[in-house]
Amino acid sequence: MFGKFATIFKIPELRQKIWLTLLLLAVYRLGYFIPLPFIDQSAMQETFKQMQQQSTGLGQALKMVELFTASSFGMSTIFGLGIMPYISASIILQLLASVYPPLEQLQKEGEAGRKKINEYTRYATVFLCFGQSLFWVKYLGSLNMIYKSYADSMLMVMFIGAATMTAGTILLMWIGEQIDEYGIGNGISLLIMAGILARAPQAIGDLLAPAVSGKGFQLGGERGIEQLIVLGALFLAVIFGVIFITQGQRRIPTQSAKHVRGRRVWGGQRQFLPLRVNQAGVMPIIFASSLLMFPMFIFTQLAGFFETAWLQQLASAFSGERGYVYNLLYIALIYFFCYFWTSIVFNPKDMANNLKDYGSFIPGYRPGKRTADYLERVMIRITYVGAAFLAVVAIVPSVIQVLMEVDYRVASFYGGTGLLIVISVALDLVQKINSHLVMRNYPGLTED
Repeated sequence: MFGKFATIFKIPELRQKIWLTLLLLAVYRLGYFIPLPFIDQSAMQETFKQMQQQSTGLGQALKMVELFTASSFGMSTIFGLGIMPYISASIILQLLASVYPPLEQLQKEGEAGRKKINEYTRYATVFLCFGQSLFWVKYLGSLNMIYKSYADSMLMVMFIGAATMTAGTILLMWIGEQIDEYGIGNGISLLIMAGILARAPQAIGDLLAPAVSGKGFQLGGERGIEQLIVLGALFLAVIFGVIFITQGQRRIPTQSAKHVRGRRVWGGQRQFLPLRVNQAGVMPIIFASSLLMFPMFIFTQLAGFFETAWLQQLASAFSGERGYVYNLLYIALIYFFCYFWTSIVFNPKDMANNLKDYGSFIPGYRPGKRTADYLERVMIRITYVGAAFLAVVAIVPSVIQVLMEVDYRVASFYGGTGLLIVISVALDLVQKINSHLVMRNYPGLTED
C-alpha cells in the first residue's frame, strides 16, 4: 500500500496536481480564521456557543448548517457563509432546468450550454451571497455584536461586511474551479470535505476528554471503555454500509444489433447498463433537513411567545432530542425527495432513445416505449432501497446522540450529510487518481 502511494508522487503531472490542490485547500483554511471587521468576536463566540448548547430550534439549525456549509457561526470570518450560496444557486438552476424550457434547451447543447448555465450560476451566487450577508450582518447588529464606535454607521458596516463575505464566497468558488481545472478531484466537494474533516479533532477531543482530564476510562464510567468500543465498531460498520450502497449498481444487460458488412459481422456484443442504487446522492438529506429547519425554528419561537401547551408540544417534537415525530417526517421527506431528485437526473425515455440510436436493446423488450417503461419500473424499485439506506444513515446521528449520550459533533460523524459527503468525495478522488495511474500503465490504488 505504501508503495502505491509512493508511485503517485513519481508521476510529475499527478504530483503537481496534488500539491496544487493541497495549497488551495490551505488557502481556504487560512481564510477560515480571518475575522470580519467591526465584529466583536469574543462576544459573538460566547453568544453562539450558548445557542448551540441549548436544545432549541435555532441551536439545532445552527449545528446542521455549520456542518454542511463548513463554516463557523461562532466566529464570523470572510468565509463565514462557506460555499453554501454557490450550492444553493446550483440547485436552483438544476430545478429550473427541469421546468423552464430555455434552461432545459441549454442543458441539451452540450459543453456550450453547460458553460452558459455555469455563468448564470455565478451571477445567482453573487445575488444570494450579498443578500444573505446583509441579513447576517444586520442580525449581528441586533444582538449588539458590532463595536459601539461603529454603531452610528450601521449602513456602512452592513455594506462592507456583506461585500467582504460575498468576495470570500466568490474566492472559494474560484478556488473550487481552479482545483477542477488544474488540480485533482471536484473542487467544491473537496472544500466541503475539508471543512467537515477539520471538525474531527475537536470531536475526538470531546470524546477523549475524560482521559485528558486525568479521570481515565473506566468500565461503566462516564465515558466507559465499552462505550468507546461500541462507538468505534459502529463507526466502521456505518462507513462499510455507506461505501457498499454508494458503489452499489443494478446492472441491466444490453445487446447491440449485428451488422454485416462484406464478409465481417459487426456488433452483437453483450454489455450492461449500470443503474446506481443511490441515484440521488446526498441531495434528499440536504433538502429534507433544510425543510425541517423551518418548523423547528417557527414552533420554538411561537411556543416562547404564546406559551400554550400544544405549541410547546410541537416545539419539543421538532427540537431537543428530535423524537419520533421529527424522525418520521424526516424519513418521509427523504423518500419524497429521493424520487423527486431521481426523476430529475434520470430520464428513462431519453435513455431508451439513446440505446435505440446506438443500435442497442435490452433482451426481451422492444426499443422505445417498452424499454422506457422497464427502466422506469427498475428505477422505482431500486430508488426505494436507496431511500431506505439514506433514511437509516440520516437518523443514525440522532439515535447515537440519545442512546450513547454523546455530543452532536461526535454523533454527526456516524451518518447524515457529513459522512456521505466525505465518503463520496473520497471515492471520487481515489477513482480519479486511479485513472491517472492506469493511463500510465501503473497499478491502481484498489488493484492487487
